[in-house]
Amino acid sequence: MKNIEHIGIAVKNLEVSNKLYASLFGKKHYKTEEVASEGVKTSFFKVGSNKIELLEATKEDSPIAKFIEKKGEGVHHIAFAVTDIVSEMKRLKSEGFIVLNEKPKKGADNKLVAFLHPKSTNGVLIELCQEIE
Repeated sequence: MKNIEHIGIAVKNLEVSNKLYASLFGKKHYKTEEVASEGVKTSFFKVGSNKIELLEATKEDSPIAKFIEKKGEGVHHIAFAVTDIVSEMKRLKSEGFIVLNEKPKKGADNKLVAFLHPKSTNGVLIELCQEIE
C-alpha cells in the first residue's frame, strides 16, 4: 500500500454536510459524483495532501443507508492507494483478510476499488483504490 487515499464519512444529507465541512476546512468541495451501482452520491474535499469523501445514500438498501441506520453518521472507511489492486487483493487474501469483492469494481473519483471486511481488520472497513488509467 502506498498511502491513505481518503477517509470516507457517511452523512445523511450531502448538501448540509458540504456546508458544514466547507466551514470546517475553509474551502468548498471540489467534486461531487454519483455511483449508481453502490447507491451513493459522493463529495470530495482536499485537505492538505489528503482527501475526505462524504457519502450520502441514494437508495434505502445501499451500504451507506444500512451503515447510518446501524451506527449513525460518521467515519465509514479508510481508503488506501495501491499500485496493482488485483495483486494486492490476492496478497491480502493469502494473509487471511476477508476481501469482500471477487474482483475490483468502478468506484468514485476514477478509481477501481475493493473492500476488506471489518471482521478481519479490527472493526475498520478498508478500501483499496487504484487509479484508472
